[in-house]
Amino acid sequence: MRVAVLSGKGGAGKTFVSVNLAATAKSAVYIDCDVEEPNGRLYWKPNIESETPVSVLIPEFDAAKCSGCRKCVEFCRFHALIFVKGNPMLFPSVCHSCGGCSLVCPENAVMEVPRPVGTIEKGARDGVHVVTGILNTGEESAVPTIKAALCAGGDDDFTVIDCPPGSSCGVMESVKDADCCLLVAEPTAFGFHNFKMVHRLSVLLKKPCGVVINKADAPYKPLEDYCVAQGLPVLLRVPYSERLAELGAAGEIAVEHEPELAKAFGGLLSDIREGALS
Repeated sequence: MRVAVLSGKGGAGKTFVSVNLAATAKSAVYIDCDVEEPNGRLYWKPNIESETPVSVLIPEFDAAKCSGCRKCVEFCRFHALIFVKGNPMLFPSVCHSCGGCSLVCPENAVMEVPRPVGTIEKGARDGVHVVTGILNTGEESAVPTIKAALCAGGDDDFTVIDCPPGSSCGVMESVKDADCCLLVAEPTAFGFHNFKMVHRLSVLLKKPCGVVINKADAPYKPLEDYCVAQGLPVLLRVPYSERLAELGAAGEIAVEHEPELAKAFGGLLSDIREGALS
């Protein structure tokens, strides 16, 4: 079973929920798909087993063979190629690695070569396999690294996917093969606004959803009313707590230190496994 944990904004508590849910399951896979800021490993401190580079294929042109027909430039729908002084010129960050330019070249002047874009780090701690996607600094697309992280996680165990915040392409890639979505909400006007965006994304992808309200000091009526109107079950309310903030700042997994919170996450895990999401 694959559970995607989403939030509409950074700081809502998505990684907190993901890490503590996986820790509660004990035998689980945790995949950090927030590849621009993969902070889950700071909680896990796993024993690193492997580091594997992630690369995409981009075209390289043989000037001696190129006849200047421009078919590669005309084919590229992403405008990653232009023709300059008789030769094709590539913008690597725009290239989608489709391979079309090499297929249409009549002179076989196009070769595909790997370009590094990230790293997949695999490790383990206390029965939890930790897979971390790490995007290279300056890369514009997180999708290839997210794909590699999801592939490295496999699909044999209970899997928690720590998605990027928001509702971008990287989030869609993280969620599309999940069995269900756990939406983490912050009970504020800003948190509620962004929560609705990730809920709409989950509906678009036809994923069953449940809600965790983090920092739930007092009910935030617009959020509560929205969940009722949309038929979204609120599976857990995590109270605002200085103790939890201290544990988070120290990089500690809260359910390992707080028995009441461990009990609450145990209930959340049972609800997910029993199909309480809608």
